[in-house]
Amino acid sequence: MTALVVAEAGRPPVVGAVNRPTPTAGAGEALLRVNAAGFCHHDRLVMDGTLRRGVAPGVALGHEISATVAALGDGAGGLSVGDRVVSLLTAACGRCGRCRSGREHRCGYGLGIGHGRDGGFAEYIALPAAALVRLPEGIPDAAAALLACPAGVAADGLAAINAAAGDTVVVTGAGGGLGTSAVQIAGGRGAQVIAVTTSSDKRERLEKLGAAYVVEADGGLDFAEIVMALTEDAGADAVIDTVGPPLWPSALRCLGQYGRMALLGDLTGDGVSLRLAEVIFRDLRIVGHSGVSRATLETMVGMAAAGELAPVVSHTLPMTSEGLVEAWRLVAEERPWGRVVLVREG
Repeated sequence: MTALVVAEAGRPPVVGAVNRPTPTAGAGEALLRVNAAGFCHHDRLVMDGTLRRGVAPGVALGHEISATVAALGDGAGGLSVGDRVVSLLTAACGRCGRCRSGREHRCGYGLGIGHGRDGGFAEYIALPAAALVRLPEGIPDAAAALLACPAGVAADGLAAINAAAGDTVVVTGAGGGLGTSAVQIAGGRGAQVIAVTTSSDKRERLEKLGAAYVVEADGGLDFAEIVMALTEDAGADAVIDTVGPPLWPSALRCLGQYGRMALLGDLTGDGVSLRLAEVIFRDLRIVGHSGVSRATLETMVGMAAAGELAPVVSHTLPMTSEGLVEAWRLVAEERPWGRVVLVREG
């Protein structure tokens, strides 16, 4: 089979298509033929050399996967050959204490897909059946690939800070994969969403997704000041931050008393400053979140099937070395609206 690997990290990276033995489905596993795989900022950071920790040498990247079951190992219950599936972001065992408590993304035994073990930028991949959710008819492969990440990650991030109907929720990086998902989900649940973007041409599209207000992060005025004006100086109830250090000071200033922030992304890996007294005396809660639970992924699949969630696909590119480098370029230039997805041809 063919797998895409980073031969040399850099800006731009060098990518090669290599021939590898097709994996086999072990006990409790399914062999999957990959149909589509989303290109996440995680993939960009590995490809340009920013992210190295825990990345397996020669790994095929890609953790946002929709696929078809090609074969089943012993004990891979609940699936049949020919089923279309979407995967979690971790090869979760389904049996450890973390998996049983709904924290499959921190499985005590499973490695990160497309990080510690091969991911979806390959023709075939073998994954535990416990890490797979069946897809109903009607959800296109490219959209299905985005139901775990970014959609499920955004949903679990909103749950982590108890974002609810009636809350004012600020979403940074609102035009990206995580951002477009968070805007849809929060708005659909009755929150007043303030979408923050650096691209003025995304305003109308964000409003159509459910944003009550759209604010430009580089519009000449600190967007925190605009949030304060829109909330009559009360501040936001919650912030979903998908960007990290570049917008950190303003994102923090957006929060009102008892405000809650979920950190879902870090685009640069740079450090930030934080005055602890500001957190203490404003009674703030700041949580980090990554990954998605199986229960949330099942909910995202159901929402997509019901037309309540439409993952935003910016570009579809062929799953070739040229397509992967082009995906890197688009994301590095911050051009996509939503997610770039690599699709298997034929």
